[in-house]
Amino acid sequence: MATKTSANIGFEKQLWDAACVLWGHIPAADYRKVIVGLIFLRYISAAFEKRRAELIAEGDGFEDDRDAYAAENVFFVPEEARWSVIASAAHTAKIGTVLDKAMTAIETENKSLKNVLPKNYGNPDLDKRVLGEVVDIFTNNIDMTDAERSEDLLGRAYEYCIAQFAEKEGASGGEFYTPASIVKTLVAILRPFDNCRVYDCCCGSGGMFVQSAKFIEAHSGKRGAISVYGQEANADTWKMAKINMAIRGIDADFGPHHADTFAKDLHPTLKADFILANPPFNYHPWGRDALVEDVRWKYGVPPANNANYAWIQHMIHHLAPRGKIGLVLANGALSTQTGGEGEIRKKIVEDDLIEGIVAMPTQLFYSVTIPVTLWFVTKGKKRKGETLFIDARKMGHMVDRKHRDLDDSDVQKLADTFEAFQNGNLENVKGFCAVASLADIAKQDYILTPGRYVGVEEREDDGEPFEEKMTRLTSELSELFAKSRELEEQIRKNLGAIGYEI
Repeated sequence: MATKTSANIGFEKQLWDAACVLWGHIPAADYRKVIVGLIFLRYISAAFEKRRAELIAEGDGFEDDRDAYAAENVFFVPEEARWSVIASAAHTAKIGTVLDKAMTAIETENKSLKNVLPKNYGNPDLDKRVLGEVVDIFTNNIDMTDAERSEDLLGRAYEYCIAQFAEKEGASGGEFYTPASIVKTLVAILRPFDNCRVYDCCCGSGGMFVQSAKFIEAHSGKRGAISVYGQEANADTWKMAKINMAIRGIDADFGPHHADTFAKDLHPTLKADFILANPPFNYHPWGRDALVEDVRWKYGVPPANNANYAWIQHMIHHLAPRGKIGLVLANGALSTQTGGEGEIRKKIVEDDLIEGIVAMPTQLFYSVTIPVTLWFVTKGKKRKGETLFIDARKMGHMVDRKHRDLDDSDVQKLADTFEAFQNGNLENVKGFCAVASLADIAKQDYILTPGRYVGVEEREDDGEPFEEKMTRLTSELSELFAKSRELEEQIRKNLGAIGYEI
């Protein structure tokens, strides 16, 4: 898997530093929209100008031919939306109006973006002097004309900014951003292929599709060789996903508008080859009372107070005959028995749909610290009657005091373990991975917690007899307790000397 170079990281940080100039100067609700819009506008204008220069150099008179741009997956940018026009207005009071008009012109030119781009730059609450400073930074400090400034690099920078938004915004940020290492793990294990249909029923900013396209491209395919379908309930996040796909050159069907997946399924007849999703954890209320008779609940009607098994069954309903699902769920879904969830899980297991369960480390998300599990659900499993359990809770490394991440070698290890299982040559590793039969799972009352199957990691024998070790450790512990009592007594004396009693 590709890793970022220091130059790329610097480019991403430049964009984020530009964003930070606005921090505190505009309403928090508008912050994301303003920056995402500027990133998009600056990039498409740079790509347009580069293509325009090529067409002029060719001398065939096609520099105003929209098809000549579309053929290279480049947006045709109307004159009033070109960055040169915006840059010239940076230090004027009308910069907000100029940006809003630019966004409207691009939407008019590109129908797929209608009512998607932010047009809040003229907002009286947005400090136009500060906005002009940000436009200057984008003009003078951020070079997007270099050949290396591909849509992939800009897309990664876009993801970088989204991750930073998620960190700053806490729980609300987590609604639209799934950590890249989780998405990479899902994709590396599922291995989507050319000409497949990929679906995400709660797509956030579209990260699942981006990584799927990258995977296919990295394995001698074409980035545009997948059909993308998504749905998102939050209006602003739906727009962010549309912009993200536009930057990447990925043609995606997100429906004509945002909508709740349970109340209004925008892709009712879709049967997807791959479904990747990170649904809201333990989501409720989800509208159960109006959906009791819904065709999606093949294995039972989920309880009103938790949508976990509604999400799972919705995805199974949309799965092609040999399709695969990779989704993220809170750990409670592995063992819950409330509201009929245990019976639903039992039926799904008995239908031989659970291919693998991976327990992930804590602190991977910006919004929550609870541990999560990756579920892999497959129709027509290669290893019939068997399920792979992996305990990956010790994997990864802390990137700061709050967040953990998996590196590419961790992701590859998980993908290799799955591949070995599917090929029938995986050996169980105590504390890490184990293959269980349907009978094994039934003995565990259909609870899917990996620890029940993989056991405890075997430790090397240090040669010290057990009885001697216990005697030694007990003695050491007694000494520590005694020392603790001595310190406590000393503290009491010291406090008493200055008039405090405890």
